[in-house]
Amino acid sequence: MNATALPARGASAPALLVPALLACYLIWGSTYLAIRFALVSFPPFFQMGTRFLTAGALLMAWVLWRARAGAGTLPTRREWRNALVIGTLMLGGGMGLTATAELHVGSGVVAAFIAVVPMLVCGWGLLFGQKPHRLELAGMAVGVAGVLMLARGASFSASPAGVACIAGATLAWSLGSVLSTTRLPLAAGPAGFASEMLCGGAMLMALSLALGEQFTVPPQPLALAAWAYLVVFGSLIAFSAYLYLLAHASAAVATSYAFVNPVIALALGVSLGGEALSGGEWAACAVILASVLLIFRGKTASARG
Repeated sequence: MNATALPARGASAPALLVPALLACYLIWGSTYLAIRFALVSFPPFFQMGTRFLTAGALLMAWVLWRARAGAGTLPTRREWRNALVIGTLMLGGGMGLTATAELHVGSGVVAAFIAVVPMLVCGWGLLFGQKPHRLELAGMAVGVAGVLMLARGASFSASPAGVACIAGATLAWSLGSVLSTTRLPLAAGPAGFASEMLCGGAMLMALSLALGEQFTVPPQPLALAAWAYLVVFGSLIAFSAYLYLLAHASAAVATSYAFVNPVIALALGVSLGGEALSGGEWAACAVILASVLLIFRGKTASARG
């Protein structure tokens, strides 16, 4: 994707870039293991739906309070429509299928696969007339090789359903990311974040109902704690930080979380989740991360050009 210039909003916009990046790097890297812990008691689409509906309702309540005080505006009808489309893609498809994939494979491997999102963002960008840098093209080629290596590893080869779910999740998330910055912009600031989470959460709950998801065991303390962590940190803080980056930073910066998250997720999955990866899977993860680095450098070079 082409770089997006920082808006002229005074010192407040650039001052929030570093905290937003840290939130996406550190918090999102840990959410994959939190999703796995929450799955002990909460089915995937129900878990994600209640997570984003709760976070979206809390944030929208704050938006309404500010609007009544004359300090903000509410989304327009068009922006609500955009939020429904983007929320369906990024949350309904992206997060719902990610949680489903973790029923079949480890959280660290899932995070490594999701590292191909910048590659897919470049691919979707081609449909909107965005010409990638030669380093981005090289990164996309390396990324394809890494994904093929990872898909042939022990984790995914033993679970075709896991491959299908995570592939669908990355396609939906990356398409939503591109559309939100090109054809279907959300409302500015927290109103846009809240509307997307509410629309995406409603879609997730509809999918949960359609799939007939049910609780198999009473909610356990660890699962409840993980769910609360996902609501407060994974949704209210990190997800809002990501949407902020999409709106206020270059695409290269906004998607750079994909280079850091797998490292954190893999470390947590192995150290705290008891997950294990084969030598080939570690090599595949390294190849995918190398592709992300190439894409990141290509986007940076394009922005400077």
